[in-house]
Order: sequence, then structure tokens, then C-alpha cells
Amino acid sequence: MERATFGAGCFWCTEAIFERVKGVETVTSGYSGGDIVNPSYKEVSSGTTGHAEVVQLEFDPEVVSYKELLEIYWKTHDPTQLNRQGADVGPQYRSVIFYHNEKQKELAESYKEKLEEAGIWDKPIVTAIEPFKNFFVAENYHQDYYENNKSQGYCQFVITPKLEKFKKVFQDKLKNEKME
Repeated sequence: MERATFGAGCFWCTEAIFERVKGVETVTSGYSGGDIVNPSYKEVSSGTTGHAEVVQLEFDPEVVSYKELLEIYWKTHDPTQLNRQGADVGPQYRSVIFYHNEKQKELAESYKEKLEEAGIWDKPIVTAIEPFKNFFVAENYHQDYYENNKSQGYCQFVITPKLEKFKKVFQDKLKNEKME
């Protein structure tokens, strides 16, 4: 098993996507990149701790490669928005890849460079690629948020449409039990 840590705005959206990927064994919502040990959601939401909302994945590289996870990551959020995703605004919602080793760093930087060269977006990519230094698990009510709150407005209007798009683009990477 290997580990990956991605920040792509609100961790509820990112978690719901990666939970559906074949080869991803666990997805944990949490906070990474800041200086306070074991911060609370309230502290991170203040935007002053340096943490980003992230998901940490445990994945089987025999089933899904880190490169494939990067492809999903880049295609399921807007990497040109600085410190925000949609209506979620603040440094805690920044686009960031926390790499766990040099290979992950090289792959992330290479992928980002290829996207920039392709000119897919009219604005520059602002996704940070930083060394992993810490991860703190978010409060229990943040874990499996979409699965436990599908009727909630944010889930219906933000996460569900994102998941529908994800399922169309990445059909070959979906776990069977999450095809709904």
C-alpha cells in the first residue's frame, strides 16, 4: 500500500470522488500543511493555521497508480483558483499536492507542467506541490460526509453533480459497489 495526500477545496467533495476509485482502500478527510498540532475544524476554517483541507488515500499501486490518481485529481477540481474552490474561499481550500517521496514529487511536477503547456485553462495553474509534513484526521462528522448526508443541500447541489461528471469521465476506474 502507498499513501497520497491531496487538497482540492472542500474535503467532502474530494473524499466522495476518491472513495469510488478502484484500488483506493481508504480515504480519510483531514488537515495538512499547517503548524498547529491536531487543529480543529473551527481553527482551520479561520484560515490562520496554514492547514489545507485534504484527503489522505491509502491505495494499492498494483490496481491504481499514483499517476492515475493525479489524473483524477487534476480533472475533478479547478487548479487555477487561488485559495478557493467555487463558493469555498480561504487558504484552507487551496489546491495542493503533498508528496510523500521524490517519485510522487516528480510525477506531480511533470503532470502540472504538461497541463500548463497544453493550455487547457485560460488562467495559470496555482496548485502547490509541497513535501508532506503532517496530517491530522478531521472530526468524525467529516468522514464519509457525502455518504452520510446525501439529502443535505451542499451534497445535492455541489457534490452530486461533481460525482456524476466523475463517473462519466472515469467509468473504467470505478469500484463496482459505488456505481450507484
